[in-house]
Amino acid sequence: MHDSFRNVNPLEKSMERYVTPLGNRWKSPEMSELFSDYRKYTTWRRLWIALAECEKALGLKITDKQIKQMRAACDKLDMEAATVEERKTRHETMAHIRVFAAQCPDAAPIIHLGATSAFVMDNGDIIIMRDALKIIQKKVVNCIAALAGFAKKWAGKPTLAFTHFQPAQLTTVGKRACLWIQDLIMDLREIECRLENLALLGVKGTTGTQASFLQLFDGDEGKVERLEKMFAEKMGFARSFDVTGQTYPRKVDSQILFALSGVAQSAHKFACDMRLLQHLGEIQEPFESEQVGSSAMPYKRNPMRAERMTGLAEYVMNMAQNPAHIAGTQWFERTLDDSANRRMSIPEAFLGTDIILDIYLNVARGLVVNEKVIEAHVADELPFMASEVILMEAVKAGGDRQELHERLRRHSIEAAKGVKERGEKNDFVERVRGDKSFAAVKERLKEIMRAENFVGLAPKQAVRYVDAKVKEALSPYGNLLGAGTSVDV
Repeated sequence: MHDSFRNVNPLEKSMERYVTPLGNRWKSPEMSELFSDYRKYTTWRRLWIALAECEKALGLKITDKQIKQMRAACDKLDMEAATVEERKTRHETMAHIRVFAAQCPDAAPIIHLGATSAFVMDNGDIIIMRDALKIIQKKVVNCIAALAGFAKKWAGKPTLAFTHFQPAQLTTVGKRACLWIQDLIMDLREIECRLENLALLGVKGTTGTQASFLQLFDGDEGKVERLEKMFAEKMGFARSFDVTGQTYPRKVDSQILFALSGVAQSAHKFACDMRLLQHLGEIQEPFESEQVGSSAMPYKRNPMRAERMTGLAEYVMNMAQNPAHIAGTQWFERTLDDSANRRMSIPEAFLGTDIILDIYLNVARGLVVNEKVIEAHVADELPFMASEVILMEAVKAGGDRQELHERLRRHSIEAAKGVKERGEKNDFVERVRGDKSFAAVKERLKEIMRAENFVGLAPKQAVRYVDAKVKEALSPYGNLLGAGTSVDV
């Protein structure tokens, strides 16, 4: 131990141990609690109770007293005793069975009856991932809603579009926001699909054949089938998997983490766009009155939220590779090489996605649009964009297309040279106005040069998209709208 820690209190001593930032620096209470040991092991106990209740209902000799004792002890975890047992047995599930049995001794003979470790581990993981997906779903919905309000407000505001991060034709601030929304709606649909198709492992036994339960019910296949259905319903699921090995298919983990990766991809795209927009000075993320942008440069306003989103999103996207490898390398009915990896990759992917969405929501609700900067950038590029329109109007007024095209080409080159080499203002329009060849359109140049003439259908696209597609996507979630972030981002 470092000398500086010898005489400090236990809380401060914890600083000399590594703690993942996802469980300390950035955690949200609801997601962190969901993946806590307390939630994990109380869920196991709920599963054992549900199994005993179903077995009792189907005729096994299990008493009300036994069930009552199990229920009374459900939330009374003794982690110290469980740790001691696990050191002795080298078996996590068996350690918790013994501790639970000691707390409800009358029920000890029937706890875990017919089951294997995967019964609590896999069913428990599915339950926790379902609840975690619902938290992610809620936050995605609120990010969509925040961006939708922004998109509609700024639907008609012309701004430079970029391809290759080079100025292209104009779009609008609101239309660009619809691209971010569309990504999130795709993620929402994927989450909905994962939730809709999620199933429990159920009561399958050691290799998925249900042989132990068939033995318990003296070969009564009907009771085994009813047990499966009753158990799933009791745990809040419509079904269990029809066929499994010892575990549920590990492709489920892969599908779920790739759904989280999808959210991370969308957030990464949004965050990178925000970083570029803040560099341009056009749109900025929120900046508190006492926030410090740089320890060395007092004037700086770094896009630190967007940068944090980017880093976390890269972590989650990479994390999604873990269950893909596991799903592809499981042998026959199961191997245990999945266990250590899943203990880290699944919680961390959820915790990472959760904090990404907390940041996303904070930024989306506090976006600052600098209209004058946007207008100045448009004004710098619009003259060149307008050259084709000027050409067409001048030709319609009786001009020679080839001659006018050449004159516009020369004016463009000279104007660009002034901007790039001498730092002058773009004087393309003034050059055209002073050119007698364009006298027929001289008085109309101001109208031709209105930025709104160059955004195409962008304003209508944005409004239509929000009023139709976004409204449709959010319609089932009215009770979730307005939820905030529970952490300081």
